[in-house]
Amino acid sequence: MTFIRTVLGDIAPEALGVTYAHEHLVIDGGRPVELEPEFDLGDVDAMATELAEAAALGLRSVIDAMPCDAGRNVTKLADLSKRTGVQVVAPTGLHHDRYYGPAHWSHRVSVEELADLFTADVTVGIDAYDYAGPVVRRTTFRAGIVKVAGSEGGLSARDRRVFEAAAETHLRTGVPVLTHCEHGAGALEQIRVLRDHGVAARHIVLSHVDKVVDRGYHRELLASGAYGEYDGSFRWKDDESNGTLQLIRWMVEDGHGERIVLGMDAARRRYYKVHGGGPGLVWLLDGFTRLLADGDVDESVRRRLFVTNPARAFTFAAAPSPPT
Repeated sequence: MTFIRTVLGDIAPEALGVTYAHEHLVIDGGRPVELEPEFDLGDVDAMATELAEAAALGLRSVIDAMPCDAGRNVTKLADLSKRTGVQVVAPTGLHHDRYYGPAHWSHRVSVEELADLFTADVTVGIDAYDYAGPVVRRTTFRAGIVKVAGSEGGLSARDRRVFEAAAETHLRTGVPVLTHCEHGAGALEQIRVLRDHGVAARHIVLSHVDKVVDRGYHRELLASGAYGEYDGSFRWKDDESNGTLQLIRWMVEDGHGERIVLGMDAARRRYYKVHGGGPGLVWLLDGFTRLLADGDVDESVRRRLFVTNPARAFTFAAAPSPPT
C-alpha cells in the first residue's frame, strides 16, 4: 500500500490535495535564528492565521523543510495542522553545516548513526527536544521526508556523509528525499550521489532549482526522473521577467511538466502578512496562479503542479523487509 506520512498520520496519496512542496511553517529558535533573527517563525498563533488564509483558497497540504536541530519543532507543526486542517509533512535530516557549527554532534557520528537517528524520526517519532540535548524523548509525530542540503560549489565531504545517511534512511524506510540546491545549482551531482547509493530518481525532489534559468539544465535534471521544486516565483522583479514562469512553460513544452512541484520557501518573517510583510502564503494560489493562467499555463497543467505531481513525489517507496 502506498502512502504519504503527515505529522498526524499516514494518508493515501490522492488525499494530499493542493500542496506547497517546500515551506518553513515553524523555525523555533536554534542556531539559524541566532544567526538571522528574521528566521524566527516560532509564533504558532501567527502562522495559524497565515496558513488559514491560504487554506481558504484551497491549500490542503504543506511539506515543511526545517530538519533536525535547526529550529524544527514537530509539536508546533502538529498543532498547526490540527488548528487549520492543513496536512503537514515534517522532515528529518540535516541542513547546511553553517546552521550547526563545528562543534555540533553531526560531525562526530558515523553515517550509520546518522541514518539511525533519521530512521527513528520516520518510523518511531521525532524527538521532542529535536536532538538538541543528551535526552531523546520521542513524540508520536513521525517524519515524512528526509531533507539534506548541498553547499555552494558542490557537495562538501560533510554533505556527502549526510547524503549517504539520507540514502540509507530511504533504503530502510522508503521515505522520499528532499534536497536543497544552493543558488539552484548542483542538482545533477546530487542526483548522481543519491542514485549511486540506491535512491531511485523518482524519490528525489530538488529544491530552489528555478534560480537557474537554463532550459538545458532543467531538461536534464527532470529527464532523470527526479522532481524539480520551483519556489522563486515571488522573488522576480516583475511579471515580465519571471524566470519561474518561463521555466514552467519551457518544461511543459519539452514534455517534463509532470516533474515539477511548487513552493515558496518563505523562511523569513518579512514574507508573511501576519508579520507585516508579503506576499504571504496565499501567493501561489492567488497572484502566481493568475500569472500562470495569463501565461497560457492551462488548468490541467496547474493541477499537475499543485496536486498530481506532489502526490507522486512525496509517496513512500516500498522499503525492503527488515532482516529477521
